Formats: sequence, structure tokens, C-alpha cells
Amino acid sequence: MATTIPTAAFEFLDKLKKNNTRDWMDENRSEYQRNEKQLKKFYAAVKNELNKTDQIEGLKVFRINRDLRFTPDKTPYNVHRSVSFRRAGATRRGGYYLRLQPGNSMVAGGFFNPEPADLLRIRKEFEIDASEIRAILKEPKFRKAFGGFATTNAVKTAPRGFRKDDENIDLIRLKSYVVHHHFTDEEVFSENFLEAVVAHFNLLRPFFDYLSEVL
Repeated sequence: MATTIPTAAFEFLDKLKKNNTRDWMDENRSEYQRNEKQLKKFYAAVKNELNKTDQIEGLKVFRINRDLRFTPDKTPYNVHRSVSFRRAGATRRGGYYLRLQPGNSMVAGGFFNPEPADLLRIRKEFEIDASEIRAILKEPKFRKAFGGFATTNAVKTAPRGFRKDDENIDLIRLKSYVVHHHFTDEEVFSENFLEAVVAHFNLLRPFFDYLSEVL
């Protein structure tokens, strides 16, 4: 696994953060495009490695242009690069995500804002029996890599139709079931970063397989 992230990609993002205008981007677009070409090689290498143990239908590179419709912040560009990897087939649920950003790079995976029917099915499963998901979350390698679910996206008390005092309300009240792991810049630029990304994604498979069966 010799494919690496070029330091020039982060140098460009640092400069973009300080000069986040369309004029600046137009003047520096060739540098941006050179970096994108290298990053896409890395994304492709991740996909190829994942396909050794999973089936990846495709990858989506997120646009650097920000969606300005619903935010007071009108800076036109994201100061990170990100990509998601979509699993193949209706029976393979869950998604892999990679974000590259100076000082804030991470991998993540799971079920982000699932559609209402899927969310209800997951919650009902946890209401009936949460022992299997708790065992997955407590598995030593998984726990070391990811900790637990991100809890920022949750209802305040309990969803409609569920008891506030349910023993599994900590899981039921979540609106997304996502875990993440951050990397330092030094780790991102290391020769084994590709291996580390794929290893963290592979740790998600028992979680994905379990909820795929539930759904």
C-alpha cells in the first residue's frame, strides 16, 4: 500500500481557508486540480482494498463548493475534502466516509439520518433486545478505534411511541448511528495511512452486517 496523501493537498486547504473567495480559487485552480488528481488515486486505492473483503458499488467525491442556500456563512468553498464509499446491493447497508482536513481528518461509518421507516425498525430492534449491538460496541478493537455512537444527533427525551425510562433509551433516542475516528496530520501523511483507513473501515463490518440483517 504505497499510495499516500500529498502534503501539498493540506497546504492548499490551509491557503484556501485564509483566502476563501472565488477570485482566489480561479487564480489557483490548477493547483487545486493537481491535488484532486492525487487524492482521487488515494480514494480509488481505498475502494480497491475494501473490495477485498466487501463489495463497493461506487464512491462519491463531495464537491468543494459549499451549499450556501441555508446558511449565513457565504464563504464559497469547503476547507476539507471528503469522499464516501457505497456498499453494493440492497442487502448491504451502512456507508464508509473519509474526510481530509488539516487538523481534523477522520473516518466515519454507519447510518446517518436513515429514512423514517428504517430508523423506526432500528429503534424497535433496540427496544426488544440491544444485547447484540452493545456487544459490537464493546468489542475491544472496535471500542478502541471508535468509542461509541456520536450522540449529537438525538431527540431530547424519547421518540414518540417509546418510553423515557426504557433501559435502552440511550440508543433509541439517537437519530443517526454513526461512529468516527480522528487522525493527526502526521498520521495522514504516513506511508501506512491507506492501510489504517482500510483497517478502521473493516472494523465496521460486524456493525454493518448486524443492522443490514435488522433492516
